[in-house]
Amino acid sequence: MRRDFGTIEVMTFTQLRLIHPRLIYKQFEIRENKDAIDIRHEFILEPDISFSSNVSIPHHGHVDKERLAPFAFHLGLVEAISYWKAACPSEFVIEAGYLSVEQVRFWYDLFIHGLGEFFYRNQIDFTQKDFLTIRSTATSKVRHASFNIQAKGDLMLIGGGKDSAVTSGMLKRSDRTIQTMIVNPTKAALDTIQISGFSAPIIVTRTMDPALVRLNKDGYLNGHTPFSAYLAFLGITVAALHDFEHVIVSNERSANEGNVMYRGLEVNHQYSKSFRFEAAFREYVNASFTESATYFSMLRPLNDVQIARLFAGFPQYFDSFRSCNVGSKQGVWCGACPKCAFTYLILSPFLTSVDMNRIFGRDYFLDDVILGYIAQLVGLKPIKPFECVGTRDETKLALLLYIQKCLDESREIPEGLLKIKSDLNVSSADITFLREHVLDEWGDTFNLPDEYLSVLRQSWETLLDAPKYG
Repeated sequence: MRRDFGTIEVMTFTQLRLIHPRLIYKQFEIRENKDAIDIRHEFILEPDISFSSNVSIPHHGHVDKERLAPFAFHLGLVEAISYWKAACPSEFVIEAGYLSVEQVRFWYDLFIHGLGEFFYRNQIDFTQKDFLTIRSTATSKVRHASFNIQAKGDLMLIGGGKDSAVTSGMLKRSDRTIQTMIVNPTKAALDTIQISGFSAPIIVTRTMDPALVRLNKDGYLNGHTPFSAYLAFLGITVAALHDFEHVIVSNERSANEGNVMYRGLEVNHQYSKSFRFEAAFREYVNASFTESATYFSMLRPLNDVQIARLFAGFPQYFDSFRSCNVGSKQGVWCGACPKCAFTYLILSPFLTSVDMNRIFGRDYFLDDVILGYIAQLVGLKPIKPFECVGTRDETKLALLLYIQKCLDESREIPEGLLKIKSDLNVSSADITFLREHVLDEWGDTFNLPDEYLSVLRQSWETLLDAPKYG
Protein backbone atom coordinates (compact mmCIF):
# COMPACT_ATOMS: atom_id res chain seq x y z
CA MET A 1 0.00 0.00 0.00
CA ARG A 2 1.02 3.62 -0.32
CA ARG A 3 1.71 5.78 2.66
CA ASP A 4 -0.47 8.80 3.42
CA PHE A 5 2.03 11.43 2.29
CA GLY A 6 0.26 14.22 4.10
CA THR A 7 1.10 12.77 7.52
CA ILE A 8 4.86 12.38 7.09
CA GLU A 9 7.09 14.53 9.27
CA VAL A 10 10.64 15.56 8.43
CA MET A 11 12.90 12.73 9.58
CA THR A 12 16.61 12.17 9.94
CA PHE A 13 18.74 9.75 7.98
CA THR A 14 18.88 7.39 10.96
CA GLN A 15 15.12 7.45 11.47
CA LEU A 16 14.43 6.78 7.81
CA ARG A 17 16.75 3.77 7.77
CA LEU A 18 14.98 2.29 10.79
CA ILE A 19 11.57 2.77 9.21
CA HIS A 20 12.65 1.54 5.77
CA PRO A 21 15.19 -1.31 6.11
CA ARG A 22 15.14 -2.47 2.48
CA LEU A 23 14.56 -1.35 -1.07
CA ILE A 24 13.46 -4.28 -3.24
CA TYR A 25 13.77 -4.30 -7.00
CA LYS A 26 10.75 -6.54 -7.59
CA GLN A 27 10.45 -6.93 -11.32
CA PHE A 28 10.53 -5.43 -14.77
CA GLU A 29 8.05 -5.82 -17.59
CA ILE A 30 8.52 -5.33 -21.33
CA ARG A 31 5.48 -4.29 -23.32
CA GLU A 32 5.24 -4.02 -27.09
CA ASN A 33 3.06 -1.18 -28.31
CA LYS A 34 2.35 -0.09 -31.85
CA ASP A 35 5.25 2.36 -32.14
CA ALA A 36 7.30 1.78 -29.00
CA ILE A 37 8.70 -0.62 -26.44
CA ASP A 38 7.68 0.24 -22.89
CA ILE A 39 9.83 -1.02 -20.02
CA ARG A 40 8.28 -0.81 -16.58
CA HIS A 41 10.22 -1.26 -13.34
CA GLU A 42 8.71 -1.91 -9.93
CA PHE A 43 10.30 -1.27 -6.53
CA ILE A 44 9.19 -1.53 -2.91
CA LEU A 45 10.60 0.60 -0.14
CA GLU A 46 9.72 -1.59 2.81
CA PRO A 47 7.46 -1.76 4.59
CA ASP A 48 4.75 -0.12 2.52
CA ILE A 49 5.84 2.29 -0.24
CA SER A 50 5.76 1.07 -3.84
CA PHE A 51 7.30 2.79 -6.84
CA SER A 52 7.08 2.22 -10.55
CA SER A 53 8.93 3.89 -13.37
CA ASN A 54 8.61 3.61 -17.12
CA VAL A 55 10.77 4.23 -20.14
CA SER A 56 9.30 4.28 -23.64
CA ILE A 57 11.62 3.66 -26.59
CA PRO A 58 10.39 4.16 -30.17
CA HIS A 59 10.45 0.89 -32.09
CA HIS A 60 8.51 -0.63 -34.97
CA GLY A 61 8.03 -4.34 -35.44
CA HIS A 62 8.44 -7.36 -33.21
CA VAL A 63 11.23 -7.56 -30.63
CA ASP A 64 12.57 -10.66 -28.90
CA LYS A 65 11.72 -9.92 -25.26
CA GLU A 66 14.07 -12.59 -23.98
CA ARG A 67 16.98 -10.94 -25.75
CA LEU A 68 15.94 -7.50 -24.52
CA ALA A 69 15.54 -8.69 -20.92
CA PRO A 70 19.17 -8.16 -19.80
CA PHE A 71 19.03 -4.54 -20.97
CA ALA A 72 15.67 -3.94 -19.28
CA PHE A 73 16.92 -5.55 -16.07
CA HIS A 74 19.98 -3.30 -15.94
CA LEU A 75 17.96 -0.16 -16.65
CA GLY A 76 16.01 -1.01 -13.49
CA LEU A 77 19.22 -1.33 -11.48
CA VAL A 78 20.42 2.15 -12.38
CA GLU A 79 16.88 3.55 -11.98
CA ALA A 80 16.78 2.11 -8.44
CA ILE A 81 19.42 4.59 -7.26
CA SER A 82 16.87 7.44 -7.36
CA TYR A 83 14.43 5.52 -5.18
CA TRP A 84 17.04 4.14 -2.78
CA LYS A 85 18.28 7.60 -1.85
CA ALA A 86 14.88 8.62 -0.46
CA ALA A 87 15.60 6.69 2.75
CA CYS A 88 19.03 5.07 2.20
CA PRO A 89 17.92 1.64 3.45
CA SER A 90 20.75 -0.62 4.57
CA GLU A 91 19.77 -3.31 2.05
CA PHE A 92 19.12 -3.21 -1.66
CA VAL A 93 17.56 -6.54 -2.58
CA ILE A 94 17.30 -7.55 -6.23
CA GLU A 95 14.53 -10.02 -7.00
CA ALA A 96 14.19 -9.06 -10.65
CA GLY A 97 17.34 -10.84 -11.75
CA TYR A 98 20.69 -12.33 -10.84
CA LEU A 99 23.96 -10.50 -10.16
CA SER A 100 27.34 -12.14 -9.68
CA VAL A 101 29.72 -11.06 -6.94
CA GLU A 102 31.72 -9.06 -9.50
CA GLN A 103 28.59 -7.32 -10.75
CA VAL A 104 27.54 -6.42 -7.21
CA ARG A 105 30.92 -4.74 -6.74
CA PHE A 106 30.26 -2.56 -9.78
CA TRP A 107 26.88 -1.47 -8.46
CA TYR A 108 28.15 -0.80 -4.94
CA ASP A 109 30.91 1.37 -6.42
CA LEU A 110 28.41 3.29 -8.54
CA PHE A 111 26.09 3.88 -5.55
CA ILE A 112 28.95 5.28 -3.45
CA HIS A 113 30.72 7.40 -6.07
CA GLY A 114 27.60 8.37 -7.99
CA LEU A 115 25.88 9.58 -4.80
CA GLY A 116 28.94 11.30 -3.34
CA GLU A 117 27.40 14.76 -3.63
CA PHE A 118 24.16 13.49 -2.12
CA PHE A 119 26.05 12.09 0.88
CA TYR A 120 28.02 15.31 1.32
CA ARG A 121 25.04 17.64 1.12
CA ASN A 122 23.00 15.50 3.52
CA GLN A 123 26.02 14.85 5.78
CA ILE A 124 25.58 11.09 5.57
CA ASP A 125 28.37 8.83 6.79
CA PHE A 126 28.56 6.28 3.99
CA THR A 127 31.68 4.73 5.59
CA GLN A 128 29.80 3.29 8.57
CA LYS A 129 29.69 -0.47 9.00
CA ASP A 130 26.94 -2.22 7.02
CA PHE A 131 25.96 1.05 5.37
CA LEU A 132 24.76 -0.71 2.21
CA THR A 133 24.43 -4.37 1.32
CA ILE A 134 23.46 -5.28 -2.22
CA ARG A 135 22.28 -8.81 -2.81
CA SER A 136 20.46 -10.71 -5.50
CA THR A 137 17.92 -13.36 -4.50
CA ALA A 138 17.26 -14.67 -8.01
CA THR A 139 18.46 -18.24 -8.49
CA SER A 140 18.87 -18.15 -12.26
CA LYS A 141 21.05 -15.79 -14.22
CA VAL A 142 19.64 -13.28 -16.66
CA ARG A 143 21.17 -14.49 -19.90
CA HIS A 144 23.79 -12.46 -21.68
CA ALA A 145 22.50 -10.08 -24.29
CA SER A 146 22.63 -11.62 -27.74
CA PHE A 147 21.45 -8.97 -30.19
CA ASN A 148 23.46 -9.10 -33.37
CA ILE A 149 24.75 -5.64 -34.19
CA GLN A 150 24.23 -5.06 -37.91
CA ALA A 151 26.24 -1.84 -37.89
CA LYS A 152 23.52 0.35 -39.36
CA GLY A 153 25.38 3.33 -37.97
CA ASP A 154 26.12 4.88 -34.61
CA LEU A 155 23.92 6.39 -31.92
CA MET A 156 24.74 9.86 -30.54
CA LEU A 157 23.11 11.21 -27.39
CA ILE A 158 22.17 14.90 -27.56
CA GLY A 159 21.73 17.16 -24.53
CA GLY A 160 21.47 20.61 -26.08
CA GLY A 161 24.58 22.22 -24.56
CA LYS A 162 27.82 23.35 -26.15
CA ASP A 163 29.43 19.90 -25.90
CA SER A 164 26.82 18.00 -27.90
CA ALA A 165 26.75 20.91 -30.37
CA VAL A 166 30.48 20.55 -30.97
CA THR A 167 30.19 16.78 -31.38
CA SER A 168 27.26 17.24 -33.76
CA GLY A 169 29.12 19.82 -35.81
CA MET A 170 32.16 17.59 -36.17
CA LEU A 171 30.35 14.36 -36.93
CA LYS A 172 28.09 15.95 -39.50
CA ARG A 173 31.24 16.52 -41.49
CA SER A 174 32.35 12.90 -41.11
CA ASP A 175 31.54 9.86 -43.24
CA ARG A 176 29.84 8.00 -40.38
CA THR A 177 26.08 7.35 -40.38
CA ILE A 178 24.77 9.03 -37.25
CA GLN A 179 21.39 8.62 -35.56
CA THR A 180 20.64 10.93 -32.64
CA MET A 181 18.76 10.21 -29.42
CA ILE A 182 17.17 12.52 -26.84
CA VAL A 183 15.54 11.75 -23.50
CA ASN A 184 12.59 13.98 -22.56
CA PRO A 185 13.79 16.54 -25.11
CA THR A 186 14.37 20.23 -24.60
CA LYS A 187 14.06 22.79 -27.38
CA ALA A 188 17.84 23.25 -27.41
CA ALA A 189 18.39 19.53 -28.02
CA LEU A 190 15.85 19.44 -30.86
CA ASP A 191 17.35 22.60 -32.38
CA THR A 192 20.85 21.10 -32.29
CA ILE A 193 19.67 18.14 -34.34
CA GLN A 194 17.75 20.26 -36.81
CA ILE A 195 20.62 22.70 -37.33
CA SER A 196 23.04 19.80 -37.82
CA GLY A 197 20.83 18.33 -40.52
CA PHE A 198 20.50 14.90 -38.94
CA SER A 199 17.38 12.83 -39.50
CA ALA A 200 14.57 12.84 -36.94
CA PRO A 201 15.88 11.76 -33.52
CA ILE A 202 14.90 8.75 -31.46
CA ILE A 203 12.94 10.42 -28.66
CA VAL A 204 12.87 8.39 -25.46
CA THR A 205 10.39 9.21 -22.71
CA ARG A 206 11.40 8.47 -19.13
CA THR A 207 8.74 8.74 -16.42
CA MET A 208 9.58 8.68 -12.72
CA ASP A 209 7.02 7.77 -10.06
CA PRO A 210 5.42 11.02 -8.75
CA ALA A 211 5.31 9.40 -5.32
CA LEU A 212 9.05 10.07 -5.05
CA VAL A 213 8.52 13.81 -5.49
CA ARG A 214 5.81 13.78 -2.83
CA LEU A 215 8.11 11.94 -0.44
CA ASN A 216 10.84 14.51 -1.02
CA LYS A 217 8.42 17.34 -0.27
CA ASP A 218 7.40 15.62 2.94
CA GLY A 219 10.87 15.29 4.38
CA TYR A 220 12.47 12.27 2.77
CA LEU A 221 16.03 12.60 1.49
CA ASN A 222 16.77 14.14 -1.89
CA GLY A 223 19.78 15.08 -3.93
CA HIS A 224 21.92 14.60 -7.01
CA THR A 225 22.01 11.20 -8.74
CA PRO A 226 24.36 9.90 -11.49
CA PHE A 227 22.03 10.59 -14.41
CA SER A 228 24.73 10.04 -17.03
CA ALA A 229 25.05 6.46 -15.78
CA TYR A 230 21.36 6.00 -16.58
CA LEU A 231 21.99 7.46 -20.06
CA ALA A 232 24.85 5.02 -20.59
CA PHE A 233 22.67 1.97 -19.88
CA LEU A 234 19.80 3.47 -21.86
CA GLY A 235 22.12 4.18 -24.79
CA ILE A 236 23.25 0.58 -25.16
CA THR A 237 19.63 -0.56 -24.83
CA VAL A 238 18.50 1.67 -27.69
CA ALA A 239 21.56 0.68 -29.71
CA ALA A 240 20.67 -2.99 -29.29
CA LEU A 241 17.07 -2.40 -30.39
CA HIS A 242 18.11 -0.41 -33.46
CA ASP A 243 21.35 -2.20 -34.43
CA PHE A 244 23.92 0.54 -33.79
CA GLU A 245 27.62 -0.18 -33.44
CA HIS A 246 28.66 2.68 -31.14
CA VAL A 247 27.02 4.82 -28.47
CA ILE A 248 28.57 8.29 -28.50
CA VAL A 249 28.39 10.86 -25.71
CA SER A 250 30.11 14.23 -25.32
CA ASN A 251 31.83 14.10 -21.93
CA GLU A 252 35.14 15.89 -21.56
CA ARG A 253 38.38 15.42 -19.61
CA SER A 254 37.35 18.19 -17.19
CA ALA A 255 34.70 15.90 -15.69
CA ASN A 256 37.44 13.95 -13.93
CA GLU A 257 38.04 16.68 -11.34
CA GLY A 258 35.98 16.52 -8.15
CA ASN A 259 34.43 19.25 -6.06
CA VAL A 260 35.41 18.47 -2.47
CA MET A 261 36.82 15.67 -0.28
CA TYR A 262 34.35 14.07 2.14
CA ARG A 263 35.15 11.17 4.44
CA GLY A 264 38.00 10.04 2.22
CA LEU A 265 35.98 10.23 -1.01
CA GLU A 266 36.57 12.74 -3.77
CA VAL A 267 33.03 13.97 -4.30
CA ASN A 268 32.47 14.63 -7.99
CA HIS A 269 29.21 16.13 -9.24
CA GLN A 270 30.14 14.79 -12.68
CA TYR A 271 31.21 11.33 -11.56
CA SER A 272 29.13 9.46 -14.15
CA LYS A 273 30.68 11.69 -16.84
CA SER A 274 34.21 10.91 -15.66
CA PHE A 275 36.66 8.58 -17.36
CA ARG A 276 36.67 6.42 -14.24
CA PHE A 277 32.99 5.66 -14.73
CA GLU A 278 33.35 5.28 -18.49
CA ALA A 279 36.11 2.70 -18.07
CA ALA A 280 34.19 0.77 -15.38
CA PHE A 281 31.02 0.84 -17.46
CA ARG A 282 32.77 -0.43 -20.60
CA GLU A 283 34.35 -3.26 -18.62
CA TYR A 284 30.98 -4.14 -17.06
CA VAL A 285 29.19 -4.12 -20.41
CA ASN A 286 31.90 -6.26 -21.97
CA ALA A 287 31.44 -8.87 -19.23
CA SER A 288 27.64 -8.68 -18.95
CA PHE A 289 26.55 -8.04 -22.53
CA THR A 290 28.50 -10.27 -24.87
CA GLU A 291 27.22 -8.54 -27.99
CA SER A 292 26.50 -4.88 -27.51
CA ALA A 293 27.38 -1.44 -28.79
CA THR A 294 30.62 0.22 -27.70
CA TYR A 295 30.23 3.27 -25.45
CA PHE A 296 32.69 6.17 -25.61
CA SER A 297 32.95 9.94 -25.30
CA MET A 298 33.85 11.88 -28.42
CA LEU A 299 35.38 14.79 -26.47
CA ARG A 300 37.32 12.88 -23.80
CA PRO A 301 40.81 14.08 -24.88
CA LEU A 302 39.73 17.72 -24.51
CA ASN A 303 38.93 19.99 -21.58
CA ASP A 304 36.17 22.58 -21.38
CA VAL A 305 38.30 25.52 -22.50
CA GLN A 306 39.45 23.61 -25.56
CA ILE A 307 35.85 22.66 -26.33
CA ALA A 308 34.83 26.31 -25.99
CA ARG A 309 37.55 27.17 -28.49
CA LEU A 310 36.14 24.56 -30.87
CA PHE A 311 32.59 25.76 -30.28
CA ALA A 312 33.57 29.21 -31.55
CA GLY A 313 33.97 27.58 -34.96
CA PHE A 314 30.33 26.48 -35.07
CA PRO A 315 28.37 29.77 -35.08
CA GLN A 316 25.25 27.99 -36.36
CA TYR A 317 24.61 26.82 -32.77
CA PHE A 318 25.14 30.16 -31.01
CA ASP A 319 21.47 31.10 -30.81
CA SER A 320 20.12 27.68 -29.92
CA PHE A 321 22.41 25.94 -27.43
CA ARG A 322 21.59 26.07 -23.70
CA SER A 323 24.03 24.88 -21.03
CA CYS A 324 22.08 26.30 -18.08
CA ASN A 325 20.36 23.50 -16.16
CA VAL A 326 18.11 25.92 -14.31
CA GLY A 327 16.66 27.41 -17.49
CA SER A 328 17.00 24.50 -19.91
CA LYS A 329 13.36 23.42 -19.78
CA GLN A 330 12.26 26.96 -20.59
CA GLY A 331 15.00 27.38 -23.19
CA VAL A 332 16.62 30.33 -21.42
CA TRP A 333 19.79 31.30 -19.56
CA CYS A 334 18.94 32.02 -15.93
CA GLY A 335 22.00 34.27 -15.59
CA ALA A 336 22.33 33.53 -11.89
CA CYS A 337 23.91 30.07 -11.50
CA PRO A 338 27.44 28.62 -11.55
CA LYS A 339 26.85 26.98 -14.94
CA CYS A 340 25.89 30.30 -16.53
CA ALA A 341 28.95 31.93 -14.96
CA PHE A 342 31.27 29.21 -16.19
CA THR A 343 29.85 29.01 -19.72
CA TYR A 344 30.00 32.78 -20.12
CA LEU A 345 33.58 32.94 -18.88
CA ILE A 346 35.04 30.14 -21.02
CA LEU A 347 33.40 31.44 -24.18
CA SER A 348 34.45 35.06 -23.60
CA PRO A 349 38.04 34.70 -24.90
CA PHE A 350 36.92 33.11 -28.17
CA LEU A 351 33.68 34.89 -29.16
CA THR A 352 33.15 38.53 -30.09
CA SER A 353 31.34 40.83 -27.67
CA VAL A 354 28.53 41.06 -30.23
CA ASP A 355 28.08 37.29 -30.20
CA MET A 356 28.30 37.13 -26.42
CA ASN A 357 25.58 39.76 -26.03
CA ARG A 358 23.44 38.02 -28.61
CA ILE A 359 23.70 34.70 -26.76
CA PHE A 360 23.41 35.85 -23.16
CA GLY A 361 21.59 39.18 -23.49
CA ARG A 362 23.89 41.19 -21.21
CA ASP A 363 27.39 41.45 -19.79
CA TYR A 364 27.57 38.87 -17.00
CA PHE A 365 30.91 40.28 -15.81
CA LEU A 366 29.03 43.27 -14.37
CA ASP A 367 26.91 41.00 -12.16
CA ASP A 368 28.10 40.47 -8.57
CA VAL A 369 26.34 37.09 -8.36
CA ILE A 370 28.19 35.83 -11.44
CA LEU A 371 31.49 37.22 -10.12
CA GLY A 372 30.92 35.37 -6.85
CA TYR A 373 30.55 32.11 -8.72
CA ILE A 374 33.67 32.83 -10.78
CA ALA A 375 35.62 33.30 -7.54
CA GLN A 376 34.50 29.83 -6.50
CA LEU A 377 35.22 28.34 -9.92
CA VAL A 378 38.84 29.56 -9.99
CA GLY A 379 39.53 28.08 -6.56
CA LEU A 380 39.34 31.10 -4.28
CA LYS A 381 36.79 29.16 -2.26
CA PRO A 382 37.41 25.64 -0.89
CA ILE A 383 34.51 23.95 -2.70
CA LYS A 384 33.99 24.02 -6.45
CA PRO A 385 30.32 24.58 -7.33
CA PHE A 386 28.31 21.40 -7.76
CA GLU A 387 27.66 21.80 -11.45
CA CYS A 388 28.98 20.39 -14.73
CA VAL A 389 31.86 22.85 -14.95
CA GLY A 390 35.53 22.68 -15.82
CA THR A 391 38.57 22.45 -13.59
CA ARG A 392 39.88 25.30 -11.48
CA ASP A 393 42.90 25.67 -13.77
CA GLU A 394 40.70 25.90 -16.86
CA THR A 395 38.60 28.62 -15.27
CA LYS A 396 41.72 30.55 -14.27
CA LEU A 397 43.05 30.36 -17.82
CA ALA A 398 39.77 31.53 -19.33
CA LEU A 399 39.81 34.52 -16.98
CA LEU A 400 43.39 35.40 -17.92
CA LEU A 401 42.77 34.93 -21.64
CA TYR A 402 39.77 37.25 -21.53
CA ILE A 403 41.70 39.93 -19.66
CA GLN A 404 44.53 39.68 -22.21
CA LYS A 405 41.95 39.91 -25.00
CA CYS A 406 40.61 43.14 -23.51
CA LEU A 407 44.15 44.54 -23.37
CA ASP A 408 44.84 43.54 -26.98
CA GLU A 409 41.63 45.17 -28.16
CA SER A 410 42.05 48.25 -25.93
CA ARG A 411 38.80 47.46 -24.13
CA GLU A 412 37.97 48.25 -20.55
CA ILE A 413 38.50 45.28 -18.22
CA PRO A 414 35.63 44.66 -15.78
CA GLU A 415 36.75 45.63 -12.28
CA GLY A 416 35.36 42.45 -10.77
CA LEU A 417 37.60 40.31 -12.97
CA LEU A 418 40.67 42.39 -12.09
CA LYS A 419 39.87 41.88 -8.41
CA ILE A 420 39.66 38.11 -8.89
CA LYS A 421 42.93 38.10 -10.83
CA SER A 422 44.59 40.08 -8.06
CA ASP A 423 43.31 37.63 -5.44
CA LEU A 424 44.68 34.74 -7.47
CA ASN A 425 48.15 36.34 -7.46
CA VAL A 426 49.22 34.54 -10.64
CA SER A 427 52.69 35.03 -12.08
CA SER A 428 53.78 35.10 -15.71
CA ALA A 429 55.17 31.60 -15.19
CA ASP A 430 51.74 30.48 -13.97
CA ILE A 431 50.14 31.89 -17.09
CA THR A 432 52.64 30.13 -19.34
CA PHE A 433 52.03 26.85 -17.52
CA LEU A 434 48.28 27.18 -17.86
CA ARG A 435 48.46 27.92 -21.57
CA GLU A 436 50.73 24.95 -22.23
CA HIS A 437 48.91 22.43 -20.05
CA VAL A 438 45.30 23.58 -20.42
CA LEU A 439 44.95 25.25 -23.80
CA ASP A 440 47.39 23.16 -25.84
CA GLU A 441 47.73 19.76 -24.15
CA TRP A 442 45.50 16.82 -25.08
CA GLY A 443 44.58 14.13 -22.62
CA ASP A 444 46.09 10.73 -23.34
CA THR A 445 43.34 8.62 -21.71
CA PHE A 446 40.34 7.97 -23.93
CA ASN A 447 38.39 5.24 -25.72
CA LEU A 448 37.78 6.78 -29.13
CA PRO A 449 37.98 4.39 -32.09
CA ASP A 450 40.68 5.46 -34.54
CA GLU A 451 38.25 6.82 -37.13
CA TYR A 452 36.60 9.09 -34.56
CA LEU A 453 39.91 10.20 -33.09
CA SER A 454 40.92 11.20 -36.61
CA VAL A 455 37.78 13.35 -36.95
CA LEU A 456 38.52 15.07 -33.64
CA ARG A 457 42.17 15.73 -34.50
CA GLN A 458 41.25 17.08 -37.92
CA SER A 459 38.75 19.50 -36.37
CA TRP A 460 41.35 20.66 -33.87
CA GLU A 461 44.06 21.15 -36.49
CA THR A 462 41.64 23.11 -38.66
CA LEU A 463 40.92 25.33 -35.69
CA LEU A 464 44.61 26.00 -35.08
CA ASP A 465 45.03 27.06 -38.69
CA ALA A 466 42.14 29.54 -38.43
CA PRO A 467 42.83 33.16 -37.36
CA LYS A 468 41.14 32.90 -33.96
CA TYR A 469 42.15 34.41 -30.67
CA GLY A 470 44.12 32.30 -28.20
